[in-house]
Amino acid sequence: MATEDEPPHRPDIAAMLTDQTSACKPAREAIAAGADVTILGREVPHWMVAGIAATRLKRSLARGLQEIIGLDETVEILARHRGEQLRTGIIDSADGLWSFTLYFDATGTELLACSGVKRPRRYSAKDPAES
Repeated sequence: MATEDEPPHRPDIAAMLTDQTSACKPAREAIAAGADVTILGREVPHWMVAGIAATRLKRSLARGLQEIIGLDETVEILARHRGEQLRTGIIDSADGLWSFTLYFDATGTELLACSGVKRPRRYSAKDPAES
């Protein structure tokens, strides 16, 4: 039995990424390579989460500037969960090149979907590749 001093159980996110979308395998690989994983602690309404995902997909397709994976599949999966409360999480790859969004049921025990976006490379003044 857990005591008040013990942290809450953290789910094994890598194990939950079981090919719900095409972004799951790269997200698992990012975790294995030391990615930072954050699970947001509150539930949000389906319409908010699904709306944001659909807008990201629409803008990404229109602009064609960023590489995205699993977002089209995520929008389809989220459409099947209308009226539900959902939780979300983020995986930021250790190299900073990829960000993955996780979509969970209200309890955070079932991973529904995962999408990923490749961030544009930003060069710093110290970056030798810029020279």
